Amino acid sequence: MQAKGVANSSTVRRILLGSLLRRLRESKGIAMREAGYHIRATESKISRLETGKVSFKERDVADLLTFYGVVDEKERDQVLDLVREANTLGWWHSFGGVLPPWFEPFIGLESAASVVRTYEMQFIPGLLQCPEYVSAVVSANHMLAAAELERRVELRMRRQEYLQRENGPVLWVVLDEASLRRPMGGPDVMRAQVRYLIEQASRPNVTIQLLPYAVGAHAAEGGAFTLLRFTESDLRDVVYLEHLTGAQYIEKPEDVEQYTRAMDQISVDALHPDATINVLESLLK
Repeated sequence: MQAKGVANSSTVRRILLGSLLRRLRESKGIAMREAGYHIRATESKISRLETGKVSFKERDVADLLTFYGVVDEKERDQVLDLVREANTLGWWHSFGGVLPPWFEPFIGLESAASVVRTYEMQFIPGLLQCPEYVSAVVSANHMLAAAELERRVELRMRRQEYLQRENGPVLWVVLDEASLRRPMGGPDVMRAQVRYLIEQASRPNVTIQLLPYAVGAHAAEGGAFTLLRFTESDLRDVVYLEHLTGAQYIEKPEDVEQYTRAMDQISVDALHPDATINVLESLLK
């Protein structure tokens, strides 16, 4: 039973722990309703635990391990250690006052992903926004107080730090030309943003491609999305879709596959990374 060496994200730990509990339950032929009854809970709670959507109580997990026949102390200790790690708050929880609840899981997944592939139509993706651009985007929400605006800018810049880690993820971004033509904050801000894109594209783990207007109709016309991939075999690829009042997390393999094919196709249709840099440099002139 493997419980150690998981990615440094409480979100991912919850998913891995839930997956482990599901496998143990299924190996014994125990229904979710039976498992729920054993810990004085509902079938729905077992489902949420096994999908990593809620936090874990150590007592509940210990009772489930006993029910599933896990009696070896070393194995139990490994799992219970994982419970404690899964309940550890991530760095982003300190931004709870400005962090929409539907966005919180994404930050946890993003910070643990080995590959992040993004298609963006309206804005430069958050992981590639320079400070001036971030301020312009956040300030567009006139309902936010100054202190909240500052915290949102800080949060977005904090997310970028993991790209600079020694073992940082691969970031592959396809930018629709519209995201470069939309004048966020004015010419000076856009110049700073284009310079920042050129700078970030020089990183070995960052690839940026421009999807020009000339391509016309393309495979991702449904809108922006982010595809997250993980090294852990128990973690499936996840597609993240954001809208005005919330977000959707797509995990069904057949649905994820459609988005993967769309991303592959627009990557073929988009300009080569070197040609993209040439376009960005010409914009500065």
